[in-house]
Amino acid sequence: MSNFVVEIQSLSIWSESALIVDDLSVSLALGKPVTILGETGSGKSILAQAIMGVIPKGLESKGSVRVYGKDVNDQAYIESLWGKKVAMLPQEPWLSLDPIMPVEKQIGLVETLVSNHEKEHAKTRVERQLTKLGIHRDGDKVPAQLSGGMAQRAAYLCATAAGGEILIADEPTKGLDRDRAQQVTQLLKQHGDNKALLTITHDINVAKAIGGEVIVMRHGVIVERGESNEILSQPQSEYAQQLLDAHQAHYHVKSKHLEHSHLEQSEKKPTKALIKATNLSKRRGGKQLFSDLGFTISSGEIVGISGDSGAGKSTLADILLGLTRADSGQVWRDSSLVKGKALKLYQDPPAAFPSSLTLGKNLLDLCRLHGLDQSRVPSLLTQLKLSEALLERKPAQVSGGELQRFAMLRALMMQPKLIVADEPTSRLDPLVGYNTMNLFLEQVSQLGCATVLISHDISMLHQVCTRVVHIGELANDDCVFNSIEGTQASSAVS
Repeated sequence: MSNFVVEIQSLSIWSESALIVDDLSVSLALGKPVTILGETGSGKSILAQAIMGVIPKGLESKGSVRVYGKDVNDQAYIESLWGKKVAMLPQEPWLSLDPIMPVEKQIGLVETLVSNHEKEHAKTRVERQLTKLGIHRDGDKVPAQLSGGMAQRAAYLCATAAGGEILIADEPTKGLDRDRAQQVTQLLKQHGDNKALLTITHDINVAKAIGGEVIVMRHGVIVERGESNEILSQPQSEYAQQLLDAHQAHYHVKSKHLEHSHLEQSEKKPTKALIKATNLSKRRGGKQLFSDLGFTISSGEIVGISGDSGAGKSTLADILLGLTRADSGQVWRDSSLVKGKALKLYQDPPAAFPSSLTLGKNLLDLCRLHGLDQSRVPSLLTQLKLSEALLERKPAQVSGGELQRFAMLRALMMQPKLIVADEPTSRLDPLVGYNTMNLFLEQVSQLGCATVLISHDISMLHQVCTRVVHIGELANDDCVFNSIEGTQASSAVS
């Protein structure tokens, strides 16, 4: 009998227009974790879906996928393992959680219906798990009331509550601040030390921490594989080396505003103020997110917002755009920020696209509605490394990273005066993310567009932003810090 609980042999998956996975073979055993690294759109997530027996419609495959010795094409068999024996933490928490049910109830249902715990025992377990991941105050909220990082932690608890022996984690640390990412990574490592773990990620730190075997994929093909300490210290392939180099990226400063940001104030050219925030305060769920916060955003300027998951970064950005209200304080907006000129790039792009329309139809409708020049589309597709074939697909038929870059293209088509970019590269592998961020900065610079950049990547923010606004909690849960730093300031508050 095989020692492997998952066996994939010569698996190929393709659509009408592209080969997604090419002749891939990999096996999972208890206590021997496997991590797949690779660029967005390289077929990693499709592989996870293949193991779960849910390859999307419209795709064809050959080869075999066996779980506990039986083929996953036996739908009744593989479904009988879901939750109890095989669990998946999907890439998009918003799509895996019930949108109208509080998260504590969703986790509780797994405890009672799958694990058969008594209701009171299940409640105690849920409270303990929520506390462990720092979202115990938010268990009574529905997913739409959570930040991206908080929703990701809730999805992790739902996926693992029943204790499945095989865990497939698809981008498990996406949207999490460094401390929370390390916490989830440690939980995954503990699972992989005794059970079967397949982690799909573009986070080099996750791959290093989990250990085991690392497989590097590009365009659906394995370019290198081996023990993690070897691959991540002395890669043999050029692509793996590029991924490691991008992990320590240094971003190009493209903006004319940024190039002169270190001159004395008297030497700077005056810029037009677009937004003035004064004494902003906001509470959520009984917790103070920030208070007495004030700053100005001028044309061509890039202002960063940093803070832990759930600290209120996206809420602050929504207040600046007028999408939600502050509890106190004021936001003045320049008259040039008319409809369509102040835009937001969402952290979870699937929520921003109609699921029933192809991307091409979505873009065509946008151009017709606003009288945009469609001739700019091919050039932007090329610059953002997107295939024209994507225009024929619906949002669910492209990778998260491809959809995020398409969201950038859609926003840039509008030639906005202000863009709020909420974790714009969180779905991209380091190499594509690095190139995409540089391109994004170049594009907004050419437009003279002001940018509010939300990110957990403190290093990147201090490289590209004129100022960084830090928000978050101190040791006392009721005490909140707000700090605004210039690009040359020390990161005393972070």
